[in-house]
Amino acid sequence: MVTHARPAGPPRLTQEQFGVLYGRLQARAGWASGARGALEALTPARVAAAAREVQAGRTVTLAAPVETLPGPDNPQPATHRMSGRPGEDASSGLHFARDSFAMNVHGDADSHLDALCHVIYDGTLHGGVSASSVTAGGATALSLDAARDGIVGRGVLLDIPRLRGVPWLEPGDHVTAGDLAAAESAQQVRVEEGDLLFVRVGHRRRRTELGAWHAASERAGLHPSALEFLANRRVAVLGGDGNNDTSPSSTEGVDFPVHVLAIHAMGLHLLDYLQFEDLAPVCEMEGRWSFLCVIAPLRLPDATGSPVNPIALL
Repeated sequence: MVTHARPAGPPRLTQEQFGVLYGRLQARAGWASGARGALEALTPARVAAAAREVQAGRTVTLAAPVETLPGPDNPQPATHRMSGRPGEDASSGLHFARDSFAMNVHGDADSHLDALCHVIYDGTLHGGVSASSVTAGGATALSLDAARDGIVGRGVLLDIPRLRGVPWLEPGDHVTAGDLAAAESAQQVRVEEGDLLFVRVGHRRRRTELGAWHAASERAGLHPSALEFLANRRVAVLGGDGNNDTSPSSTEGVDFPVHVLAIHAMGLHLLDYLQFEDLAPVCEMEGRWSFLCVIAPLRLPDATGSPVNPIALL
């Protein structure tokens, strides 16, 4: 049996080192300090340019099917209930089938978007907004409403397992800034300002082939220092097929350092638990790793996030 040993990876960060990194990234992201955060980089000119990525006319989903069964990574699965269905007398006349859904948006199984109000760190939200703006009735600032017109731009997929020659990264492994740069070179693509960056760690393929596990405590993701790469390129959005954060955490005293840096310091909307197993082979076949991407969250004005089905158009 072939096994993939967990590499030593980059060193853990102390709280002091994390604080220095946070301050550096926050200062460099001053341009994204408004209510829309880094979405400000998605100018009309960049959206128009992204539309020119469509060449083959192919559409591919980046979302996993919504989970309705409990599992080790999904103790509170979405519920799907038929609220009305035709009876035996439906052979004539007009009838409607009806159903209802409920879900824990920020779980460890379903594809979702994190709004800028999702992360509270040291009493504030992104841009120094008071945490008191998140109330029992919803978020009154930095909510999902910032993305009400959709998120549309040039998507770039960087495939780290492809780079390393493995099917997936093992839980606890880290993606570094060096990995991101090396994947660019290997895939002959470059992440540019305003891009929607998607980083594949192979979480979904591992889950499919080996079964679900307790992803809250063990998963592959980005090392906090990799956020320097994103700051250098001024990306607009970060998305991953895991949680984006590695677990166990690589930072002393901070469980989700990538979420803190990306959302709180840099104003990036995050997409967690996507799936790239449909997209990666299409990119390989087309010989290009950039595409037009359309993300349309639900109209939940006061929400901290939304289930989402991003679509790549190649």
